[in-house]
Amino acid sequence: MSVRRRAADLLLGMRLSVAGGRAGWTRLGLIAVGVGLGVAMLLITASIPTLVAARSTRLAERAEAIDIYRPVPPGDHTVLVQPADTDFAGRSIHGRLLQADGTSPVLPPGVTVMPRPGEMVVSPALAALLRSDDGALLRERWAARTIGEIGPAGLAGPGELAVYLGTDRLAGDDSRRVDRFGRPELDEGNDPTLVLLGAVGLAVLLVPVAVFVATAVRFGGESRDRRLAAIRLVGADAEMTRRIAAGETLTGALLGLLTGTIGYAVVAWAGGGAVPAGMSYYAADARPHPALAILTVLLVPSAAVLVTLVTLRRVVVEPLGVVRHSADRRRRLWWRLILPAVGLALLWPIRDGIGDDDVGFEVPVFAGLVALLLGVALLLPWWVEATVRRLGGGSVAWELAVRRLQLDSGTAVRAVSGLAVSVAGAIALQGLMLAFQAQNTLDFGRSTADFQASVWPSDLDTDRWLPALRAAPGVTAVTTETTVAGTDVTNDEVVRLTIGDCTMLRQYATIETCTDGDTFIAAGAPAAPGAVYALDGGDAPWTLPADAVTVTPIGNELLGIAPQVLVTPAVLAGTRYEPYRLEYYAALEPAAPDAIEHLRNAAATVDPAARVSLISDSAITPILAGVRQAMFVLATALLLLIGASMVVNIGEQLTVRRRPLAILVAFGTRRRTLAASILYQVAVPVLLGMTLAVLTGTGLGAILQTAASAPISFDWPGITLTTGAAVLVILLTTTASLPVLWRLTKPDGLRTE
Repeated sequence: MSVRRRAADLLLGMRLSVAGGRAGWTRLGLIAVGVGLGVAMLLITASIPTLVAARSTRLAERAEAIDIYRPVPPGDHTVLVQPADTDFAGRSIHGRLLQADGTSPVLPPGVTVMPRPGEMVVSPALAALLRSDDGALLRERWAARTIGEIGPAGLAGPGELAVYLGTDRLAGDDSRRVDRFGRPELDEGNDPTLVLLGAVGLAVLLVPVAVFVATAVRFGGESRDRRLAAIRLVGADAEMTRRIAAGETLTGALLGLLTGTIGYAVVAWAGGGAVPAGMSYYAADARPHPALAILTVLLVPSAAVLVTLVTLRRVVVEPLGVVRHSADRRRRLWWRLILPAVGLALLWPIRDGIGDDDVGFEVPVFAGLVALLLGVALLLPWWVEATVRRLGGGSVAWELAVRRLQLDSGTAVRAVSGLAVSVAGAIALQGLMLAFQAQNTLDFGRSTADFQASVWPSDLDTDRWLPALRAAPGVTAVTTETTVAGTDVTNDEVVRLTIGDCTMLRQYATIETCTDGDTFIAAGAPAAPGAVYALDGGDAPWTLPADAVTVTPIGNELLGIAPQVLVTPAVLAGTRYEPYRLEYYAALEPAAPDAIEHLRNAAATVDPAARVSLISDSAITPILAGVRQAMFVLATALLLLIGASMVVNIGEQLTVRRRPLAILVAFGTRRRTLAASILYQVAVPVLLGMTLAVLTGTGLGAILQTAASAPISFDWPGITLTTGAAVLVILLTTTASLPVLWRLTKPDGLRTE
C-alpha cells in the first residue's frame, strides 16, 4: 500500500475527529487535556537543564576571580572583597564588602555603581523585604543607604537576597583583592552522587508522565469504536479502520501539544514566584533544552498513533459492532519481565559504586531506571488480573466492583499505573537521598542547653566584640572560645588548644566534672600529660599538666578543627600566647524569638563580615537544602498531575458506563452502593499497585545506595508518607467524581440512539 494512501487514511481520521458531533468533541477534549498536562510536565522537565545551567553560570560569573598562585597587586581597577554572608528569618543573604583601590574599579555582575562607605546595592527581593514590615529588624543590620539594585546578571534568581556593602576598613590580610569577577571552573564538574541523583530524578519525572500520556490517548475509546463500526459498515477494511482511528487520536495529540505548550508558557512565566525563594528563576531561563523539546514534539504524536494501533490489535471492529475480547485469554507474564531484566542489566555495572573518575555512567543508569519503572507499568495489569480472578464474594458493592474488575481490569489499571510508577520512583529517590544526606550532613554533636548561637568575628579584638554582643536584646550570656596552636618541642607535633570555661568546653567533649584550672585531652589527640609545647606568640615553653584527664570528643567538627586539648582559663593565666581563632558563644532568651536577629544586628554593627549562626547538633550543606527543595517542588507537581489525570480518567469511565449505571439505579440499586463499588474498583488496583511500587522502589533504592557507596537503609516514615499521599490523592479525586455519578444515574441516562 502506498504512503499516499496511508496518509489519506490518517487525514480522514483527523477530519472525522472534528466532525464527530458532541461525542467526538468530548473525546477530543479529553485527549487534548490529558496529553496537554503530560506535555506541559515534559516541557517543564526539559527546562530543568537550562534553568540549572543558567543559574550555575551566573553564580560562577559573580564569584571572585582568585588565584592563590598569582596575587593581584593594587591598581586602579582592583577591588578588595570580603564575604559578609548572613541570615534573616531562616533565609540566607549573599553579602560582600567592597572597597575600591582606584578610581575605576571592576564591578560585580549586575552592579552598575560601586558603593562607597555607608552605601549598599541590594537585590530587588532584598529591597522589597527592607521596605516591608517584615524587614524592620533587618533594616537595623546595616548602617548604609541603598543606592541601587543588583541586576539579573548578578543573581541566582529573582528571589535571591543579596547585598554589596561599601567600606573603607578592609586590609589585604582579611580580604581578597581581585581585578575581575568570574570563575568558570566553578561551573564545571559535579559530584558523582549529585549526577546520579539528577539522573534518577529525571527518570522519576519522565516515566510517569509518559505512562500518563499513553493513557490519555485512549480516553473515549468506547465512543470511538462505535464510529469505527459505522465506518466498517460503509466499506472500510480492518487496516484502514485502524489508520483512521490513529488519525483521530493524532488530532487529539496535536491539540494536546498546543494545549501543553500554552500551559507550559503560563507556568514558566508565572512559576518563578510560586516556587521557594531559593529556587526562583527568571522567565528567560525557562527554555526547554532543544534536544528534549524536539523529542517531546516528535514522540508524543508518534506515541499516540502507536498506542492506538497496538490497542486496536485486540479489538475486532465489525460493521454491526465491536468485540473487545474474542476469547478468555489471560495476560502472559514472561514478556513483561523483559524490561525489568534489561533495567537490572544496565544497572549492574554500578554495583561496586561510582567514583570521581567515572564518566558517562548517568546514561545507562537513566536507561536502566526507565526500563525498570516501565516494567512496573507492564507488570501491574498482570498482577491485578491474577489477583481479582481469585477474589471471593461479599457485599453488593464489593460484588459489583470485583465483577467489573474481572471483566475489564485494564481501564482501572491504566488509571493507577502512572501512580504506581511515580511512587516506585519516589521511594527509590528517597533511598538515594538518604545516601546523599549522609554525605552532606555535618555532625557537630553540640548541645543547645547552655548556648544557642555562635559568632565568628573577623578579628581578635574582644574589647570591641564582647560589650556589643552582651548588649543585644534577648542575649543573656556571652562566653569566649579561644584557639591557639602549640608545637611539641620534642617531635614538632602541632596540637590545637581550645581555651574556655567549663560550660563552653562541654560543647566539644563529654566532661563529667570540671572546675577552672582543669585540663582535658580529647581521646585520640597527639598529646600527653607532661609534654612541653611552644605556644604561638609565646615567650616561654608551656607544659601540659600531669593531671590532664582524657575525655571523649563529641561529634565531628567542621573543617577538621576539632579541639585536641581543652583548657580552662586559669591553666594559662599569666602565659603569653597569640590565638589564631576566636569564637563567641551566646545564650538566648527562650521567650525572645527575635534574639538571634538582634545578635546578628549587634555583630554587624561591629563588623558586617562576622558570621552568626544558630548552634545545632547537625547541619545540612546548602546543596542538600537546594536538592530537598527541588524534590519537594517536583513531587508536588507530579502529585497534581496524577490528581488531574485521575479526575479525567474516572470522569471518562463513568461517562462510558452511564447507561448500565442508570439501569442499576432504575432496578433499585442505591446510589451509595454504586459509590462504594466505584471506590472498591479504585481501591483494589491502588492497593496492589502500591505494594508493587514499594517492592520495586525499595529494591531500586538499595541498588542506588550501593552505587553511592552508602550503607543500605530505608526511610520507612518517608515511604509511608509518600505512599499515603498518593493514596490520599486517589481517594480525594475519586470522591470528587461522585457528583458526576449522581448526574449520570438520573432516568434520562436510559435514553439511547
